[in-house]
Amino acid sequence: MSPVYSKILTPQGLIPVDYQAASLVDAAQYEPDGIYTITNTYNTFQTLKLAAHLDRLEDSARREGIPLQLDRPRLKAALRQIITQADYGDVRFRVTVPREQPDHFILSVEPFTPPSSRIIESGVRCITTAEVHRRNPAAKTNDWAQDRQSFHIPEGIYEVLLTNPEGEILEGFGSNFYAILDHQLRTAGEDILPGIAQQIVFAVAPGIISIQQTAIQITDLAQVSEAFLTSSSRGVIPIIEIDRLPIGTGQPGSIARSLRRAYDQWVTEHLEDL
Repeated sequence: MSPVYSKILTPQGLIPVDYQAASLVDAAQYEPDGIYTITNTYNTFQTLKLAAHLDRLEDSARREGIPLQLDRPRLKAALRQIITQADYGDVRFRVTVPREQPDHFILSVEPFTPPSSRIIESGVRCITTAEVHRRNPAAKTNDWAQDRQSFHIPEGIYEVLLTNPEGEILEGFGSNFYAILDHQLRTAGEDILPGIAQQIVFAVAPGIISIQQTAIQITDLAQVSEAFLTSSSRGVIPIIEIDRLPIGTGQPGSIARSLRRAYDQWVTEHLEDL
């Protein structure tokens, strides 16, 4: 796999980093404590809801007490520059703001590969855990990205879902979680990181199914007819099993498929130049 291409945007301009990494996950271990956002490009230089990503970056800074001053045009120009230099085509990129140097931005890109058709058509398996918790759920912080790397994910498991002491399923390690229960789309509305992909689901779902921003309980899983997760780089991914319990028929359901089609159509209609 091609290595990550990284630069630091300083007040004086772009400078190289002092490490090499094989992936964005690998690169995270070299990054200092702070906040970040991560998404991907389309057609090399197009993005989806980048303004919303940067809004959340600023919100994370406020929640963490980081004095961030974000020059969006300058940041976007730097991103275009390193995407050009990396020459990977479509990329997945991360913008990190160090807590101790909030006027520096670590910009990292890697080649972007969308989810395989097999995953979309066959669905994925997940497990839950009550052992790991976000320190500040509504902020996208580097310490969380590093904490979750210490959790052992069994082979064949695509995502780990976080639960609270009340037994509610909140979100995934890197995704938002949804379940269809009693003909309603249910997803946690509190104690989670509000997702950018989640914003799109909220935009397209009302034409397909009603939404209730209330988490389901683990004990509800036997009655759940469908489940899925979302993230900016993956869109809608059906879940067919949680904690070895089949969800619904054990196959991706019709509503999840409809939501993915509506999601993909929304994406096509709302791409913007970086």
